Amino acid sequence: MTSFLIALAVLVGGYFIYGTLIDRLIGTDRNRPMPAYRLRDDVDYLPMPTWKVFLIQFLNIAGLGPIFGAIMGVMFGQAAFLWIVLGTIFAGAVHDFLSGVISIRMGGASLPEIVGHELGDGVKQVMRGFSVLLLLLVGAVFVLTPADILAGLTPDTLDRTVWIAVILGYYILATLLPIDKLIGNIYPLFGVALLFMAVGLLGCLLFGDFGVPIDFSAGFDNRMPDTEHHPVFPMMFVSIACGAISGFHATQSPMMARCLKNEKLARPIFYGAMVTEGIVALIWAAAAIAFAGGYE
Repeated sequence: MTSFLIALAVLVGGYFIYGTLIDRLIGTDRNRPMPAYRLRDDVDYLPMPTWKVFLIQFLNIAGLGPIFGAIMGVMFGQAAFLWIVLGTIFAGAVHDFLSGVISIRMGGASLPEIVGHELGDGVKQVMRGFSVLLLLLVGAVFVLTPADILAGLTPDTLDRTVWIAVILGYYILATLLPIDKLIGNIYPLFGVALLFMAVGLLGCLLFGDFGVPIDFSAGFDNRMPDTEHHPVFPMMFVSIACGAISGFHATQSPMMARCLKNEKLARPIFYGAMVTEGIVALIWAAAAIAFAGGYE
């Protein structure tokens, strides 16, 4: 349990120490004109309350990823905790923060437009195709997995196919409607639910009769039954991607860059949401191994 608490403390400390350093290096400016006001169209560009922007950004990048990834990845042993902490602080949070700030400074541009501005139209078209492919793959996961979960919690008449149709319908509406109409009202509720679950699990770990068998002094042995086919490198970094760093996040940051009221809020929104996701991943990894009673 001590190692888990140390990892949790380092994650939080990373936000205040390394996050502040990165913020100073990139030089966020509270007087910079923001796309939310300069390009306001009340569809994609409009100022939103900071707490809503944070919860939407958090849910955009988190969802099921840091839960399932952490549960699978904890079988790689203590290295999983180390990767969640260091990957979040030095990679994922920096990546999300820089993606958001660059988008702010380029008028809320999406990732392909940012890449095209720097590398030319040819690369922009390649990036557009890659982004569409990436979003299709991620979208498929975030349609099928929730549909399976909901089908298992509801009567047989509401089977997997029904829930797939409902989720796809929601995706279409979320894309077509102004951001404050559907996403701005529903995402914060889901974000709070995701945080509530994590806090509940943390309470069980701290005050319940559970032990977290993670001890850095025991070394970083791979705990997978078949280590030959499940090596730490690269499999751990693929399993725990969303809880440490995920290229998908760069496609999401511009959405909230268009709704931010002040550039000085970029660190708590973009860096902070990624650190929060890392905390969620850390809690789920610890809970999975604690509730199971051990690696065996």
